[in-house]
Amino acid sequence: MALLTSEQGKPRAMAQWEIDGSITWFREVAQQSLPDEIIEDTTDRLVVSRHTPLGVVAAIVPWNFPVLLAVWKIAPALNAGNTVIVKPSAFIPLCDLKLVELVQDILPPGVLSALSGNDELGRWLTEHPDIAKVAFTGSTETGKHVMRSAAGTLKRITLELGGNDPAIVLDDVDLITLAPNLFWAAFQNNGQFCNAAKRLYVHDRVYDRVRDALTEYARTIVVGNGADPTTDLGPVQNELQYRKVAEYFDDCSAHGYDFALGGTIDRDAPGWFVPITLVDNPPENSRLVAEEPFGPIVPLLRWSDDDDVIARANDTPWGLGASVWGTDVQRLQNIARRLEAGTVWINEVHQYSPHQVFAGHKQSGIGAENSLHGLAEYTNHQTITLKKTAGLTG
Repeated sequence: MALLTSEQGKPRAMAQWEIDGSITWFREVAQQSLPDEIIEDTTDRLVVSRHTPLGVVAAIVPWNFPVLLAVWKIAPALNAGNTVIVKPSAFIPLCDLKLVELVQDILPPGVLSALSGNDELGRWLTEHPDIAKVAFTGSTETGKHVMRSAAGTLKRITLELGGNDPAIVLDDVDLITLAPNLFWAAFQNNGQFCNAAKRLYVHDRVYDRVRDALTEYARTIVVGNGADPTTDLGPVQNELQYRKVAEYFDDCSAHGYDFALGGTIDRDAPGWFVPITLVDNPPENSRLVAEEPFGPIVPLLRWSDDDDVIARANDTPWGLGASVWGTDVQRLQNIARRLEAGTVWINEVHQYSPHQVFAGHKQSGIGAENSLHGLAEYTNHQTITLKKTAGLTG
């Protein structure tokens, strides 16, 4: 945990969550299997469908959850009978190198390896003819490069990419419990989360109260050194991302958008610390709403009609996750089923399981992770037929 905090910046509690989750994934995925399926077994014919390993899998891991998202790839790939080469992010290599080092006494030599390097190394892996599959988590733009690079040898790919997840707050929401839940939906891991709620659509009847409650709760959150036990949110992880996030602050200021909280980065202060920032009802076509900042700056947006907010929530090239908040169960489910997202949470968020499929719609990804669907992504399908009767003819 100390290594994860010092390298990634997240507070110890968040680091503990990631390590505990990684342990759970290893244990649970180890219990999963894809047994042979008997399609037909008669006096005349036997037909069996089975799964076979692919070979060498390249697991390309991002910097926001370096351990957990590595395990999401390593565990099913090994369980399916493959070997794995892990490529950590160049921004945060040590955690994944340590993870691979720790298992060397458990696995046979060469079954799980790690290669650390820059983006050029990633291209070498995705182009290499002996790599059978690439499992990648990262931005949509980089995912497109991976896809192009892997196409030369028709590699299998699993791409878990970006998102611009909407959170829709209904007018009958429980205001007492909403503020902390909605805050962490948006700002967990400092907003450096593919599934962070990046657009908060709040019904006009409760908008002012939700904005004020969320702002009041946010003021209690401590941003600082992740090694300090009193810290709730750490810094942005790297300088490149810090500069990208700062662009959204500059754009909001240049257009005169209102800040409900925050809005100014102290760029002379040491470290890549960014203040928790809520932008009060910016235009739907603003950069902050249309793009993925991947940092602690989030727009609050008004709505009053169910059809309208669903259309606005779906008006994005991404479709990773979404959440809906309220008390009318039927209305919540009706809205959830109309959202174009791989995972839709109702009155909760960021609930994952090794047995629950995770996949993106639209430009948020290709393929699936977790569950037996995710395990099957690391296999070839093979059908074997046997004609049992004698006197076969050619």
